[in-house]
Amino acid sequence: MRIAVLIHVLGVIVWVGGMFFAHVCLRPVAAEQLPPPQRLPLLAAILGRFFNAVTIAVIAILATGLWRFAEAGGSAVPWRWHAMAGTGSAMIVIYALILLRWYPRLKAAVAAQDWPAGGAAMNVIRPLVLVNLILGTVTVVIAMIGN
Repeated sequence: MRIAVLIHVLGVIVWVGGMFFAHVCLRPVAAEQLPPPQRLPLLAAILGRFFNAVTIAVIAILATGLWRFAEAGGSAVPWRWHAMAGTGSAMIVIYALILLRWYPRLKAAVAAQDWPAGGAAMNVIRPLVLVNLILGTVTVVIAMIGN
């Protein structure tokens, strides 16, 4: 069970930590220092690598969460596990929306050098990432309640 917790926490670190870095540190500096023809290809490439890592992290988080639920007997788990499952599920839906709908639009815009369309895609991705960052932070707080 400890290995499941370790894998779960490592996945959360990758996902939530990566969102914090990208949203709070990287994007604002890139927006200040780079014009769209330089910024958007950079962000699209970085997001591509990040999304590859997050996809693995999401699978690991989901698998280890289900594993722990199954070991504990499902409904016999603490309320906070159910709360984390709820916030985590919302995060996965938002991530899937970004990955499957908005990121392809960003990549297509970058490939076509259509900077307004690329900026429009990022203007949707950015607040969705912020929502997930907030949900991820809330999930970590819930995890720590009572520990």
